[in-house]
Amino acid sequence: MMEITNVSEYDKLAKERLPKMIYDYYASGAEDEWTLEENRNAFSRILFRPRILIDVSHIDITTTVLGFKIPMPIMIAPSAMQKMAHPEGEFATARAASAAGTIMALSTLATSSVEEVASTGPGIRFFQLYVMKDRSVVAQLVIRAEKAGFNAIVLTVDTPRIGRREADIKNRFILPQHLTLKNFEGLDLGKIDRTDNSGLASYFSYQVDRSLNWKDVKWLQTITKLPILLKGVLTAEDARLAVQAGAAGIIVSNHGARQLDFVPATIMALEEIVKAVERRIPVFLDGGVRRGTDVFKALALGASGVFIGRPVVFSLAVHGEAGVRKVLQMLRDEFELTMALSGCGTVEEITRNHVMMDTETPRISPKL
Repeated sequence: MMEITNVSEYDKLAKERLPKMIYDYYASGAEDEWTLEENRNAFSRILFRPRILIDVSHIDITTTVLGFKIPMPIMIAPSAMQKMAHPEGEFATARAASAAGTIMALSTLATSSVEEVASTGPGIRFFQLYVMKDRSVVAQLVIRAEKAGFNAIVLTVDTPRIGRREADIKNRFILPQHLTLKNFEGLDLGKIDRTDNSGLASYFSYQVDRSLNWKDVKWLQTITKLPILLKGVLTAEDARLAVQAGAAGIIVSNHGARQLDFVPATIMALEEIVKAVERRIPVFLDGGVRRGTDVFKALALGASGVFIGRPVVFSLAVHGEAGVRKVLQMLRDEFELTMALSGCGTVEEITRNHVMMDTETPRISPKL
């Protein structure tokens, strides 16, 4: 069997293993997929300024996220319907995260419930929340997550409507019949029906509250004591409003390039947001992270940590829990090596002076 030496190799193997409809659901982006490519390409335009003759005989990559000490600034992003990738789905991901000592965010649209994931054992877990039209359903989900021992709410704020994902339309994407959205069981919200286009888009159109606004962030704080992170912030203006609204943190995210095409890569939007919050709350990043070097670059530009999505579901599809563990370990090892070769002994020593922007590399043309 081929030795897997980097995270991206799982993508190729997952494409061979998964049914086309399911692989395309995980892999595709919105419309021309310009932002999908840019999420990765943008990292390549950030170069290192390594410092030399620094004692790096001991490297400490631990960090603290919302008061929780974790062994590395690499966490697992919420990715929907993971049992499409592997029969154990979110169970396997939760066990892998726990084994690595890191944080897992569970999607509202998971194929395992908050209670089921909690039953896998101890771990630091966040619950990603979509706000439905029926606020009693939202309240029930939040209360259940809190009761199940989840440690924070990740409110997705960039999805009043689902982006136009043409691969899902072509494939007429639908959740396989043997799976359900477990957090919605008993709430009359568990089925995604087949339609002429994407069943997921139809489901969102019917269920998700398009009127979601800043007042609702305040409302959410009245129904839970858990810290609330806002996921999907891309501008300084919204970052400042997030601070004013009492958010505990921001996740700079473009939803894996699955919502509005031609928005900036998250790594390019990061620094503007970090400057806007003025260290009042932590800023995290997801989107395009495939190497430990990417993690270092994000931290150098001010992120407190990164979340990974597609690498988790692709490794899950290929090797189950062992695959997710391997991805986390590979990124950890690469990040630690990058720190050593850059002259950083601790995460706190990573600064903006360790990177520079390469303005000469041409931008990639839109995918037609």
